[in-house]
Amino acid sequence: MILIATKKSFFSISLYLYPYFCKLKFHVKIMKIFRIAALSCLLVLSLNSCKKEQETDWKVEIKNPAEKVEVTDISKEFYDVNIPLDQFKAKFPWFQGTVSDADFAKNRTNPDEVKIYKEAISKIDQTKLQKELQDLFSHIKYYFPEFKTPKVYLFSSTLQMIQDPIFFDDKTNFLFIDVSGFMGNNNPNYKGLEGYFQKSMNPNNIVPKVSRIFAEQVVPFSPDHQKFIDLLVYNGKIMLLQEAFLPETPDYLKMDYDKKQYDWSVANEANIYNYFVENNLIFGDDHRLVDRFINPGPFSKFYTEIDNESSPMVGVYIGWQICKEYLKKNPETKLVDFLKMDATEVFNKAGYKPKLEE
Repeated sequence: MILIATKKSFFSISLYLYPYFCKLKFHVKIMKIFRIAALSCLLVLSLNSCKKEQETDWKVEIKNPAEKVEVTDISKEFYDVNIPLDQFKAKFPWFQGTVSDADFAKNRTNPDEVKIYKEAISKIDQTKLQKELQDLFSHIKYYFPEFKTPKVYLFSSTLQMIQDPIFFDDKTNFLFIDVSGFMGNNNPNYKGLEGYFQKSMNPNNIVPKVSRIFAEQVVPFSPDHQKFIDLLVYNGKIMLLQEAFLPETPDYLKMDYDKKQYDWSVANEANIYNYFVENNLIFGDDHRLVDRFINPGPFSKFYTEIDNESSPMVGVYIGWQICKEYLKKNPETKLVDFLKMDATEVFNKAGYKPKLEE
């Protein structure tokens, strides 16, 4: 739970959008299985076998780029009192939600909200963001030819939605980015928010987070599979797609790591895996493993003296390496088939055994 204290601005933009996003998230959960089926069909038609060199280098020639990305700053228009409110409401009819007209109008001049928005938007190079999103969507379209570029909306929730700052609604094909969630690590506005969470709240984290949202839509996940290996491989598949979607982006950003955390996981890869094996965790079904090694946190929980020095989410990193090893040893496997493969089969055929340093 966010511990950020705010003044009485509960009719902030986050509340305008909140009902919409609640409905959106429920819709996303229900529709995910159908998206998987549809996009998998597209993959069958569009993807050739994964070549060995592709596993280590996902750079491709984009001959058919995605449609031009349109980025609209909703909050810029909302806080511009020179724009008649009726005109704004006509342009964004879903933005007001259940907020009364009086409160909606009043908060356009709320100094606290305006201040946060102006600082947040000043941190973002919108020209660069548009270019990076264009590149991301073009790579997604390379693998999924029927992909349609979403309409991108920037907005400020005035810190109310910063722990989940990006939303995609597949029904409308709208992508929402809360700029107040990317004001930079150690920003004074984030006082009270866990430091580990702030590491991925920088402007350069926006596009990697967007790539993960689209990757999650095409990786099948069964809630019935609760073994640790299922979670390792599931996250590994998502990371592989992020590699394909963002071949020029540093890997640590895709992991929501900082560079130091990524380097720690790389240096300790064999030790981490050896710990999993020696403690019989690979095929374990203890639900606490999710919190210990998959979920974000200040560090991973080995229950040893190295915990405070370790990087979080090491299970995601190991799952990624398992998937990479599988494709390296099985270059004839089509990506669409790989994404549907059972986690245990991927693990067994990968023969993943990182060597411990002597």
